[in-house]
Amino acid sequence: MDFIHFFFISSLMFVIGVGGVVFNRTNIVVILMSLELSLLAVSLNFIIFSVCLDDLIGQIFAIFILIIAACESSVGLAIILVYFRVRGSIRLDQASLLKS
Repeated sequence: MDFIHFFFISSLMFVIGVGGVVFNRTNIVVILMSLELSLLAVSLNFIIFSVCLDDLIGQIFAIFILIIAACESSVGLAIILVYFRVRGSIRLDQASLLKS
């Protein structure tokens, strides 16, 4: 299989992730999952170009991106859990109540 197919899959994953963040403004869990999908697509893109260019730096950078994504998701889920305990819902429509 050629590298262009993997690049197309990575680009499609990134567009789906950004679309999930842009078009879904009600559920914070779906937004967090969309961010994780876009970070996974970026790391896949680094791995594709690393193999294509025969360089190890892209694969190391992809591992760092995955580590940061795991930390971001754990902190995000902890914040969502505390928000659910306080408000009783995880809808972002009700998040404007936090401003007052």
